[in-house]
Amino acid sequence: MKLFLSIWLVLISSAVNAVEFSPEKFAKDYFNAWTATQSPAATKEDIENYLSFLSEDVGHQHLPYDPDDTRSSDGKENMRKGMNYYLGVHTEYKGNLIGHTDGHGVVVIKYETSSKGIHPQTKQEITQTFITLEVLELEHGKVSVIRKYSE
Repeated sequence: MKLFLSIWLVLISSAVNAVEFSPEKFAKDYFNAWTATQSPAATKEDIENYLSFLSEDVGHQHLPYDPDDTRSSDGKENMRKGMNYYLGVHTEYKGNLIGHTDGHGVVVIKYETSSKGIHPQTKQEITQTFITLEVLELEHGKVSVIRKYSE
């Protein structure tokens, strides 16, 4: 009986450790998924992969452009619509993850990007270079609120 209990405890312990959250892996995977959506060769599948990191009711704030971080039941769907609208806009894109930190249910990533493209509505060329800080609030392993700050 003791042997059975010991084996059971080892198996349970291994299972718990196998699903332990890694903030570093999450930061890298999230950033890589985001970067893929910005590539000139981005696809709808890239968008869906990125969206898989988000809760259905995700809130998104991108100061100073979008100050509202309200979570709503169609948050992910709204992001999907917006991202599909801008899909393929970039003719050039580079992103570099500078670093990350975590604590208290958030992962913070800092990255630099440069992009060039044609705005789908105005047909004007857009050239941008940013250093961005994203505060990703997590719930049940998914991003529930994105707070994005760019310089």
